[in-house]
Amino acid sequence: MKLAVIGATGMVGSRVTAEALRRGHDVTAVSRSAPQDLPAGARRVAADVAQPEGLKAVLAAADAAVLAIRPAPGDEGSLAPLTAKLLDAAAGMPVLVVGGAGPLRSPAGGLVVDDPVYVPRQWRAIAVASCEQLAVCESHFGDTSTYLSPPALLAPGERTGTYRRGGDTLLVDPDGRSLISVEDLAVAVLDEIETPSGVRHLTVAY
Repeated sequence: MKLAVIGATGMVGSRVTAEALRRGHDVTAVSRSAPQDLPAGARRVAADVAQPEGLKAVLAAADAAVLAIRPAPGDEGSLAPLTAKLLDAAAGMPVLVVGGAGPLRSPAGGLVVDDPVYVPRQWRAIAVASCEQLAVCESHFGDTSTYLSPPALLAPGERTGTYRRGGDTLLVDPDGRSLISVEDLAVAVLDEIETPSGVRHLTVAY
């Protein structure tokens, strides 16, 4: 499969790129500056989601794309508009958007974005932005976009190859923790790309 990874130098995008190469896919790694620190085998392309004209050729040559961007602190409001630009440029091709946990339903009721157990004050801006991002994706659900919400805690760690899959409710373990390694999130991303579930908003966790 020819896969374009947008945001390939980020914490999530770099792991998705590595996992895709591990599985033998043809990967185009896209970031605003030409990505350097990526596994051998990835095609490196410099392009900016804010200027989608430069992405159209990359997307036209791909079978599917993964969008894994995260704005800098203070610029969270750009997330939804940038996602809209990418989805418009993709013109109906399969796009998996790795978003945030904010728009998931909390086990305690309401949304995770409003639950301080899972979203401390310092994370609220990006959690709100992820809710706005999901709304953009929902407007494209008639096409082929999928929104993958990670659990509350996402950090580098071990690739175990195992995880649980859920719908639009935060997954927690028996101790109330909601977490996964970025490496296993990447496994889930590639599993969904290779064998689409048809679920438009899903989550994974241990």
